[in-house]
Amino acid sequence: ASRIGSQFSRHKANAMVAEGRLRPGGPKVVLAKPNSFMNVSGGPVAALLQYYSLGVDRLIVVHDELDIDFDTIKLKTGGGHGGHNGLRDIAKAANSPDFTRVRVGIGRPPGRQDPADYVLREFGSTERQSLPSLLVDAADAVETVVESGLLEAQQRFHAPRA
Repeated sequence: ASRIGSQFSRHKANAMVAEGRLRPGGPKVVLAKPNSFMNVSGGPVAALLQYYSLGVDRLIVVHDELDIDFDTIKLKTGGGHGGHNGLRDIAKAANSPDFTRVRVGIGRPPGRQDPADYVLREFGSTERQSLPSLLVDAADAVETVVESGLLEAQQRFHAPRA
């Protein structure tokens, strides 16, 4: 939100919303954080799409991804939910899975740890050190999708880090 010169405020769609532009004269960006639990985030997302008169093709969802190593960003449009209940709920509420996803890798749980417990745990000390740059990369990925399209963002973020 600070990148677009905005702050989050309450929205009637049960979400916190920030609006702004990536650059003067650039496209309007609406950032939203549903106030619901992640598993039922589809309602607020669908309500915001309706409020702003946007199709699902304009939606970018940033989410955690167990099947990608920690500190890695991958992007795609469409596909299944892969067991991610938030994605499942958004696809159902939006009547389509065809939205862009910025997938933030968190890696698989060690041993036989329950994935639900793993995603809700605090980050370890090593992860906390990498987290600020991972969040910057996720924000950069969203900006690249908005400004230059998915293909350019994939070419940039799917490449190995230098």
